[in-house]
Amino acid sequence: MKSIHTSLRILPTLVTGALAFGAAHAAPTQDGGYARGRILVEARAGLSDADLDRVLKEFGGKKHKIGQSRLHIVELPANASEVAAVARLAHRPELKFAELDRIVPAALAVNDPYAGSEWHLAKIGAPTAWDSSLGRGVTIAVLDSGVNVNHPDLKDRMVPGYNIYSGNTDLTDICGHGTAVAGTAAATGNNAAGVAGVAGAASIMPLRIAYSDSNGCHAYFSTIASGITYAADHGARIANISYTGIAGSSTVLSAARYMKSKGGLVIVSAGNNNIDENVTPDPALVVVSATDANDAKASFSSWGSFVTVSAPGTYIWTTDNSLGYSQWQGTSFSAPVTAGVAALMMAARPDLGGDQIASLMYLSAVDLGAAGRDPVFGYGRVDAAAALRAAVAYQAPVDTTAPVAAIAAPLANSSVAGLVNVTVNASDNVGVARVDLLVNGTVVATDASAPYGFSWNSTGSANGMASLVAVAYDAAGNAGKSAAVAINVANTVTTVAKDTTPPTVAIGNPVAGTVSGNVAVSINAADNAGAAGITTVLVIDGQTKAQGTGGSLGYNWNTRKVGAGQHTLTATARDAAGNTSTTSVIVTKK
Repeated sequence: MKSIHTSLRILPTLVTGALAFGAAHAAPTQDGGYARGRILVEARAGLSDADLDRVLKEFGGKKHKIGQSRLHIVELPANASEVAAVARLAHRPELKFAELDRIVPAALAVNDPYAGSEWHLAKIGAPTAWDSSLGRGVTIAVLDSGVNVNHPDLKDRMVPGYNIYSGNTDLTDICGHGTAVAGTAAATGNNAAGVAGVAGAASIMPLRIAYSDSNGCHAYFSTIASGITYAADHGARIANISYTGIAGSSTVLSAARYMKSKGGLVIVSAGNNNIDENVTPDPALVVVSATDANDAKASFSSWGSFVTVSAPGTYIWTTDNSLGYSQWQGTSFSAPVTAGVAALMMAARPDLGGDQIASLMYLSAVDLGAAGRDPVFGYGRVDAAAALRAAVAYQAPVDTTAPVAAIAAPLANSSVAGLVNVTVNASDNVGVARVDLLVNGTVVATDASAPYGFSWNSTGSANGMASLVAVAYDAAGNAGKSAAVAINVANTVTTVAKDTTPPTVAIGNPVAGTVSGNVAVSINAADNAGAAGITTVLVIDGQTKAQGTGGSLGYNWNTRKVGAGQHTLTATARDAAGNTSTTSVIVTKK
């Protein structure tokens, strides 16, 4: 790809729960460019909206939440320095990270308009796999330049999508790249026309994350993370992202972990720079390098320790934006080949989570290069037939081993006030699904992704000794409780003669919109007499689900146990004087 010579100044606004991005030009930096006027942050679990606003106040920043995650796009004033804001916010203990909203290119190498054969399908054993699965019932979200929804080989595969970049439902493919990627993964098979995708009966959710300029198609960390979160909240099991330079983004990794927490899988391209990208591997992403017809590394393919698997990526015959067909090259196409294999596996074993699917795909891959995992081919080249056999035969071992949890900070017997940053170390023989923080026996926050950290507002507890306990859960439901850490709460006390002011109460998560899987419900309350005297109750669809004292209440809501449609969450806060306040949010379970 050519280097990026332009950037955009784009300010996000909330549009029906998604972000819309406008297009006023500004000069970029020399290192590839980033969005002007905004940065990206993730709040620690338990941090209220009001407390996050106070953290951002010195920068004049206005936050916009990304879906049901804890990610936020922060809009900065026109005279603010994005680099300086990130440098200072990165050290704030209330945040997991802060980063620039960088521009990334599509992972396209060459577009060859001449006909060829779909050699890659036989290479990965797709025809054999099709005897057992075609991917039906699995939705692949294609985060790209849009998709031509009228293409004869794609139109029957479509489910409703969204234009993340523009904040509307215009899915027009502005570069042609998304249409080619979608066809590689799931063009309709067995219809006596055109081409066949790897998972020819899977559904495609088109999510436009990109804009086009004279140098091609580009996206931002923010549009990619917004697309992943949207896909996870709207029922997609797989998100395919054929863009480069994203595997090291904290924002993208956080969104990928969010999708994994809902049983999904995020698959990305390794890149086309023919270099070691020197990116630290992370289990949240399936990173795919490209191979050729001889099972050698494609000449353009990047590599590195972050590569987990490889797949064909040269001269891939697929759908194009002109309603016809052409050949394409790049890790842009090895990624959707892999996404198609994952869809075949998920359709055959819908009970398996994303982690299990990825693990079985790796174990069944054809080992290339150095024995075992290597930086060029990862665990090997995907084998659809072997992967499907492994998925069908898989029997989960009985897991009776509980996770181990320990509170690393604050230290026992320390004195705290205001916002308290709590750090938890948790591990498990299979994997930690979530960690709950309990204060005096009440769950105040839940964190579903490592590193596990919380921002607890101690003003919600009475002065004196308080007990902190962390409980880690695995996917099998085993729970491991940390040793209790006793700390001294020492907040300044304000005396109010006669209290007739009701407390304030807010549901920080979920926000109005679509929910699925496990939803971390967070409630925050405050009162003029201090939050220590508040009692908070959570009611879902008329049934009390959780209650506790203080300014924070957390609850893990398993939406798999409720029916599709609208559900109402109501939070009520009552202070020591008997004043009450109530707030509600309506969400939709797909």
